[in-house]
Amino acid sequence: MPVSLTLKEQRILRCWSEVKAKSKSHSPSPAMLTKAGVTIRHDFCYLSNPHATELFLKYFRKDLKDREKVRSLVEHYPSQNLALAEKLFTSPLLKGALPPSARGLFVGNGATEIIQAVLQHFTKRKILVSVPTFSPYLEFAPKGVRVSHHQLRKEANFALDLDELVRQVKKEKPDTVVIINPNNPEGGYHFAKNVHSVVKRLKEVETLIVDESFAHFAGAKIESAAPWVNTHQNLVVIKSMSKDFGIAGVRLGYAVMSEKRVSALLQKGYLWNVSGFGEYFLDLLNRKDFLQEYEKTRLRAIRERDAFYSTLSKVKGLHVYGSKGNFFLVELLDGTKADDLMTALLVRHGIYIRPCGDKVGLNGEFVRIASRKGSENRKLMRVLKKELLS
Repeated sequence: MPVSLTLKEQRILRCWSEVKAKSKSHSPSPAMLTKAGVTIRHDFCYLSNPHATELFLKYFRKDLKDREKVRSLVEHYPSQNLALAEKLFTSPLLKGALPPSARGLFVGNGATEIIQAVLQHFTKRKILVSVPTFSPYLEFAPKGVRVSHHQLRKEANFALDLDELVRQVKKEKPDTVVIINPNNPEGGYHFAKNVHSVVKRLKEVETLIVDESFAHFAGAKIESAAPWVNTHQNLVVIKSMSKDFGIAGVRLGYAVMSEKRVSALLQKGYLWNVSGFGEYFLDLLNRKDFLQEYEKTRLRAIRERDAFYSTLSKVKGLHVYGSKGNFFLVELLDGTKADDLMTALLVRHGIYIRPCGDKVGLNGEFVRIASRKGSENRKLMRVLKKELLS
């Protein structure tokens, strides 16, 4: 039977909806919901690797036991953007996925700031974005810029057909095109050689964005379009560090682009856009011991994601789309409303998932569920079966 809410739960849903309206297309954060009287014990809404979060905290506690070291991070200005780019450039983590020099790296206060900066400064006429997708690419287009949608088809499991995308680009002639790989919310993915073929076919596009924010979850081997920036000056490769490293609260991301573009952005500001805590994390990326431990957490997250899919896809009343991200797009087939399921899990079990009713290009009752620790995933499985099969 479809999930139904009590009167109290209906009131909480209305409260959530009010908070959601203030957050626009983004889900209300756990902190915002706490103010609304809701306690979240397991966050399956926001996307991160909890094992990597624990790793960061282990190093943070060890390195900053001295109160004066913490004081220094808080009291002193962090390094400016170019100096932070140098730290990224020397990290073994990015070996083989970098421009010729650090001057082709732009460090941001999260990928969202980078997306906004790139669109505001380089998109002039028209942007083409596949939908459903990450909403800032639709929302941050400058005033007067036309936003065109490349609709991903449900009957094709929302997979991006690269040939169809190229045909639409040739027809509509946008000055900016966005490819998110893996895509959010369904986790569709293309291997680097296929994306490279598209990059070569879209040389006439002034700004071609490839967003690789979830690339570290795609497989054991990490592939990136970043090296192609050297030969394709129109290419901008964006990478969030919140998801794979579990540090959304630190706010950190980077982009690889031409030195000319980086210089243009820095002339508009962005000198001290990353905090001292963000700089501390960039220093960690140059430590062999940290990177070795991180790799274990990355591979563990992939294994747990795959195991989660195997069990989640067997739940009656759900259709789970395969994903190379650390999340799954789930369609509710038993008549349950996405908002009702979210509310029931939140109020009854302290579990937070994301209803997708606000996703452009997605019609129906869908939720997005993150993959977290194996123990948390198993708990969600028990709860889902209880709510959907009772």
